[in-house]
Amino acid sequence: MDAVLKAAGRDVVITNPDKVFFPHAGHTKLDLVKYYLAVAEGALRGIAGRPIVLKRYVNGAEHEPFFQKRAPAKHPEWVETVELRFPSGMTAREVVVRDAAQLLWIVNLGCIDLNPHPVRADDLEHPDELRVDLDPGPSVGWDDVRRVALILRDVLDEYGLRGWPKTSGSRGMHVNVRIERRWSFTQVRRAALALAREVERRAPDRATSKWWKEERHGVFLDYNQNAKDRTVASAWSVRPTADARVSMPLEWDEVAGCDPAVFTLVTSPARFAERGDAAAGIDAAAGSLDKLLELSAAHEAAGLGDAPWPPHFRKQSGEPPRVAPSRRKAATAKEKGTGRRRPTQPLITVAKAEHEKDALAGLERWKARHPEAAALLEVDDILVDSMRGRSSTWTRIRINLRHVPESQRPAEEPPDPDYDPWRSWRSGPPPPRPPKTRSSS
Repeated sequence: MDAVLKAAGRDVVITNPDKVFFPHAGHTKLDLVKYYLAVAEGALRGIAGRPIVLKRYVNGAEHEPFFQKRAPAKHPEWVETVELRFPSGMTAREVVVRDAAQLLWIVNLGCIDLNPHPVRADDLEHPDELRVDLDPGPSVGWDDVRRVALILRDVLDEYGLRGWPKTSGSRGMHVNVRIERRWSFTQVRRAALALAREVERRAPDRATSKWWKEERHGVFLDYNQNAKDRTVASAWSVRPTADARVSMPLEWDEVAGCDPAVFTLVTSPARFAERGDAAAGIDAAAGSLDKLLELSAAHEAAGLGDAPWPPHFRKQSGEPPRVAPSRRKAATAKEKGTGRRRPTQPLITVAKAEHEKDALAGLERWKARHPEAAALLEVDDILVDSMRGRSSTWTRIRINLRHVPESQRPAEEPPDPDYDPWRSWRSGPPPPRPPKTRSSS
């Protein structure tokens, strides 16, 4: 039986309210909706007036989501949309949320976390937010994430900007920087890259701006989250984790001692009721990118040019080769002109799967076939990549054999499993879109 909740003066119908969305914790869809209603003021601060990508977990947090950029064809007349144009040249009308009723409506579609663009609906070409995603490598602990975040705060202060930190709801941290709407996506990304490189310069053992995973160490500052068409889970978003963890806004003096595991769907409403939103002042703190762009120009003058863009973007002017270092062509005299490749890192692909658990099972089978090599691997040698397909993600697992003596390295085998997200698209008509009916979520 449907449930009806009142929000922003409207009755919002919640379908399948008893559907379990977090099996480990036992939270239902209605629990998720009630959470967002309780923290709506804070959640709306991160998404209000922005186009939002619908990341729909119609079967709950333990199942793969699908991405829906286009607003459902059948939506209430009180749900706003705006047309966006993407780097591919395609367009789509995306949902714009402005009040709690619209927020609950998209949660009812199965949206566990909220993924807004860094622009407002009234100006889609000039971001008002620079986003810093602190992404720790597999062997990196929370302490390093906090230390890098505090270095980032100091750099932002020196360049005339205020950062607003929040836990990512996973292993990392996000720092949002409200900016004046005067710069293009390309300029904001350039400023973010300069910022990442400056943090890396100050903490070379803990921070990295390197795009390719095989070159990273420590905490990666993902400057490409500022490229057009990229979104990041917003503040107060519930994340699809077993414990329904929340991406929690923090005061800077909380960063050094906080434990992200304490912020969940259950505990966070009480914090909001008692302390309010730590990011409540963000909209009044818009700053200038002029100094960071001056730093970027200084980097370029010193020979430090652009860095790789996300793979679905066209090749950019001044961008370095968009190919992993392990696959770059050899430049030795012996191989020059032959077209052959000499890897700089011995990377092999061992699994490609529609679901992460199937890829991890393939990794375990590879380890069982090659126990001697597996015993020599370090944590950072196993690269688990979430890859974007046509409408959902899939998982690729690669292994860096750099710590395995060359004479003991197994030859690359066909991936097991060997999922191809484009196979059905190439072999016939496109598959039907995932269901968009109310009953599906």
